[in-house]
Order: sequence, then structure tokens, then C-alpha cells
Amino acid sequence: MTSSDPTAVPDPWHSLHELLAAMDAEIEQVYVERGIQGVRPRFAYPLIRLSHTGPMTIRDLAKSLGRSHSATSQTVAAMRKEGLVTSEPGPDARTRRIDLTEHARSLVPFLEAEWRATHDTVAELDREIPYAMTAVVEEVRRALDRRPMRRRILDHLVEPPR
Repeated sequence: MTSSDPTAVPDPWHSLHELLAAMDAEIEQVYVERGIQGVRPRFAYPLIRLSHTGPMTIRDLAKSLGRSHSATSQTVAAMRKEGLVTSEPGPDARTRRIDLTEHARSLVPFLEAEWRATHDTVAELDREIPYAMTAVVEEVRRALDRRPMRRRILDHLVEPPR
């Protein structure tokens, strides 16, 4: 047992997680104000993609979105619960093909417009603040390419005696 609780110190990621959650809540409020119920901001990307590609397996959808299979599977389950997608057996017993419902298809034009407006908003924010968010993210990515997070953690890790 260690002498002090490391979680008593403020989490350096907390403000970023809080900011992203607040931004998602604002996007979701736009949906609600337009009478769109049961749609989360994280649904927009896969719904728009499926509208352009047609049915896909979860694995293919995850790959096309640059997301993990697990995260995509969870998102698909949530979208299915809201009646936005259907899931049918895929080409083999281990896969499922995901397709949009008619209700989801009717939402795609609005979701595409919101997607573009959100991108315009991020660009506006980048111009408004001294350090553009998109540039900072890219700088962090480059720093982690030079020296990965795992290596950095291991360089700081002081393991307790066994």
C-alpha cells in the first residue's frame, strides 16, 4: 500500500474530458431542439458513413471510421436500441452486417449539415483562441510519435517493492 492516494491530486485529463462532454451535450441539444430524439453525437459519423457505403460489417465499419471494433460494436448496439440500424448475419457466422433503418436515412441530410456546421465551428474556435485545438492535437500526436506514451509512462514509473 502506498502512503498517499494518487487520485487525490486533480486528474490532468479531467478538464479535457469535461470539455469534450460539454461540447457533445451542446451538439445533442441541437438535435433535441430540432425534434430528433435518441441520436447521440457519436452516432453521426457511422450513420453518415453507412448512408454512403451501404451495409457493412462492424469490423469494416470500425476500420472505415478509424475506431476500434469494440467501440464500434458498442455504438452499433446503442444505435440499434434507438431504432437507427438493423443487424443481420454477415457472410460468415461471426459477423453482422449493419444497415440504416428508414428513420435513420431520413436523419442523414440533417446529420451531414450538422457535421459540416460542427467542422466550421471548430475552425472558428481555432481562429479565436491563441493555440488552435487542431494544431495542439497534431503537435501532441507528433510528440508521441517521437516518444510513445507507453515509453513516457515507463520512464516515470516507480514500481512499489514486491
